[in-house]
Amino acid sequence: MAPTKTSKGKTTKASDKDAKAKSAKKAALHGTHAHAARKVRYSVSFHRPKTLRLPRNPKYPRKSIPHAPRMDQFRTIVSPLNTESAMKKIEEHNTLVFITDIRANKRQIKDAVKKLYDVQAAKVNTLIRPDGKKKAYVRLTADHDALDVANKIGFI
Repeated sequence: MAPTKTSKGKTTKASDKDAKAKSAKKAALHGTHAHAARKVRYSVSFHRPKTLRLPRNPKYPRKSIPHAPRMDQFRTIVSPLNTESAMKKIEEHNTLVFITDIRANKRQIKDAVKKLYDVQAAKVNTLIRPDGKKKAYVRLTADHDALDVANKIGFI
């Protein structure tokens, strides 16, 4: 198409359309990514690029309800011990003796005694007996009497 002249001597938009069509033809023949520069790599080992990691968005909860506490005070303390040596500890050293869960630690035993019997424990000593059970010696503070607590429990 030859450019047409108007009455005032200006060229129309035909030449612009012609140039645009030629550049589109060139892009179609050669492709738009013909002269992409090669990426310079500074390391011989390839590291996979970090990609987007979305947080989990589950469609439903995997557990229907949360489980009950695994080690509450009723599971921690199995039973009080009332042997002769345990009675001697109660009378002379203000100490209660319990059989406890094998997985319970001293803090859990101390909290369980506080919740169950409303007494404050000064310290807790534990040992594992030869039959595989855990024994806990719970020393009470001076303001609580172990004999009264043993009567309240009901094994004296």
